Amino acid sequence: MQPRMNIARLTPELYRAVAALDGMVKNSGIDGRLLHIVKVRASQINGCAYCVDLHVKEALADGLNPQMLHLLSVWRESPFFDDRDRAALEWTESVTLVAQTGIPDAAFDMVRTVFSETGIAQLTMAIGTINIWNRIAVSSRLQHPVPLEETDRTTGIALLPQAV
Repeated sequence: MQPRMNIARLTPELYRAVAALDGMVKNSGIDGRLLHIVKVRASQINGCAYCVDLHVKEALADGLNPQMLHLLSVWRESPFFDDRDRAALEWTESVTLVAQTGIPDAAFDMVRTVFSETGIAQLTMAIGTINIWNRIAVSSRLQHPVPLEETDRTTGIALLPQAV
């Protein structure tokens, strides 16, 4: 799959504005661990391989549990996630899938049991911002990096792991 366009190069001012918003969200007081899981989960839902790769690497570098990250897409079935995580993930899914969910009252009721109004606002801004990045990356077909040793040197295509 070939990239379609370089949005950062074509609209640098707009791209910098999104990056600035992202920085503001990061510095808003939202818990870093929570921000990581929200970014990864929204990116999974939106099918953004670039963003999943980027945010999983960032989460691992910040010390998040690798097994927890592997189980993020099935968070409802995993004991890794506490009530706060579950509320944030429910809200992330509802806001990300707004066209399908309409953001039900049950999701809001769940999130407001563990977050203040300001916390919900910060969380909502974080979800909105990662959704912007996902849509930029997916629409432009931004590709995640593949280490050279895992790439066919002739074609540049990622190699699948060998079966044992």
